[in-house]
Formats: sequence, structure tokens, C-alpha cells
Amino acid sequence: MRALVLKDFGRCEVESRPDPNPGPGEVTLRIIATGICGSDIHGFTGRNGRRFPGQIMGHESVGRIETLGEGASDFGLAIGDLATFNPLVIPEEDVVAFEGREQHSPRKWVIGVAPDYVAGFAQIVVVPARNVVVLPSTTPPTLGALIEPLAVALHAVNRASVRPGDHVLVVGGGPIGQCVAGAALRNGAAEVIVSELDEGRRALCERLGAKTLNPAGVAVTEEVRSAWPGLADVAIDAVGLSGTLRDALLATKLGGTVCLVGMGSPELQLDPYRISTDERNLVGSFAYSSSEFRDAAQWVANGEFDVSALISREVPLQDANEAFVGLAQMDGTAGKVLVRLDQ
Repeated sequence: MRALVLKDFGRCEVESRPDPNPGPGEVTLRIIATGICGSDIHGFTGRNGRRFPGQIMGHESVGRIETLGEGASDFGLAIGDLATFNPLVIPEEDVVAFEGREQHSPRKWVIGVAPDYVAGFAQIVVVPARNVVVLPSTTPPTLGALIEPLAVALHAVNRASVRPGDHVLVVGGGPIGQCVAGAALRNGAAEVIVSELDEGRRALCERLGAKTLNPAGVAVTEEVRSAWPGLADVAIDAVGLSGTLRDALLATKLGGTVCLVGMGSPELQLDPYRISTDERNLVGSFAYSSSEFRDAAQWVANGEFDVSALISREVPLQDANEAFVGLAQMDGTAGKVLVRLDQ
């Protein structure tokens, strides 16, 4: 098989690797496409310290089941099924204790982050059978690569307790912010405003049903106040910088909720009075539960909204390094870039 290897920070190369075989309770997926995540870009540049040279990254994948290890058929899987995989893995002994909150298992690990694991930018990936989610055969295959970021968004919206009728501010209109906007509307938000600098990303968010504002040179708080009777009920920061978190806090009503899902910086500064004195709730959001991941898969399968709008372009494996370089240089790509591994 062929795989995209992070040879050094800022450079990936395609290499040949042996085809893997599944062990007991595992399956192999022949990958159709894998999305380039923002965390992959930070790994590519060396910015986040969570990816390492020699690693095969990738965790937003879709493919077809190619082989079943011993016992894998007990999970209702069959060779040829169109499927994605939940990259958050916990040990078998934690499955019952952490049901519904798998991301809290202290022994969790993530496919695509674990440095020695051959992940989604390889043509064949071995995954635990219990992490495989089968998609209806009528699903356009590449849309399966959007399920993981949509699951991140669903979890953030759930953590923020977005309710029908809420006015929601999303700070950052990149792929996760786009998914969050869609998830908030899915939860019944009356209106969503996305604060985003890039014009192309604002246009994409508007296509998804959100309103947008350009925070350059304006006070986000005043822009929100002029659009709505008051401030936001909920704000979700999909960037994760000191400035974006400040905007989220200031643009949310007293007693409202701010959810931090973006991880743009390992350290943030904030005004504690905006939390204590103003009694805002600041909650974190990481990954998703197994049930939320399956909910995201159902969301895609049902065609509840035009998730294909999230895909800006698809590139063959041999052009993946060029795509990484462009995204790292903020080349103006509005949405998701998919790497095709079946071409």
C-alpha cells in the first residue's frame, strides 16, 4: 500500500508500506478519502507538539471494509461495507464504565495522533471493530470523511447546551466553526452568527444558513448587539486564541455559556471577572462520545443539510504535501480538503 509520511516538519512524502492484517476484534478498511484536519496542519508545521516525524497521520476517514479479524463479524460488519471509524479508542475494560463519555477515559488514545499507529493517510488502516460505523450504501462515499469533524461540532453544541430559540455566536469560520454553525442550527438555534476574517469562509458559512460578521477593525460585542436584541445566549470559540476567547466572553450575555473547542494556542489569557462577576459558564469540549459520533454519521446519512458544501476540493495522494503546504500558509481555502487514497 501507499501512505503519506510526515518526513520532517513542513514536508510529507508518499512511501510504500506493507499491507497490514487485522488481529482479533479488528478490521481493515481500504481508505477512499481522508480529510486534512486543522490539528494535522499544526502537526505538519510542528506547532502543536502532537505529531512527530515518521508518523502517518489522518483521522477523518472513510473507506470500505476489506478484511475481518476473528470476532469482528460479531459487530454486524461485512466485507465491502462503506464505513468510517471513530478514531478515539479506549481499552475493552473501559467500555462499560465510560459509556457515553468515552473521551474521559484516562487510557484513551486517538488514531492519527498516536505516533506509531498507521492512520488515515494510508491506503489500508487497521481499526477496532467496535469503532467502525457502517454507512448506508446510498451515502456519497466522500461525505463519510466529514463525520469526524461534525461529531466534534455536535459535542461542542451539546457541551454548550444550545437549545431551541438560542442566539449563538461562533467565533471562527474554519471547518470546525462551519460544522458548529450547522450543528447549532440543527439543535434549533434561532440564529447563528459566525465571526470570521476570511471572506471565502464567511460566504461558506452563509451558504450553511448562518449570518456572518468580519471582526477586523470592529467590536464583535457591538456587532452582535446590533444584530440581536441583546448579546448571545451561547458563544462557541472554534479558534482557541486569547483574542477569540475574549470576543466570545464579551459577546455573551451575563449568565450565558461560552464553550472552548478550538485549540489554537496551548496557553490563553482571560479576564476572570468576565467569568466570576458576570457569572458566565466557561466549558471545554474535546472530541465526542461514541453515541455522538454515530449521531454525526446519521446526520450525514440523512442528508439533513448540504454537508458537501464543507468540501472545498479533493486532491490525489501524490499532491497531498502541496495541499498541506498551502493550508499551512493559509492559502485561502474556505473549507475542507480531502486527500483521495483510492486514485
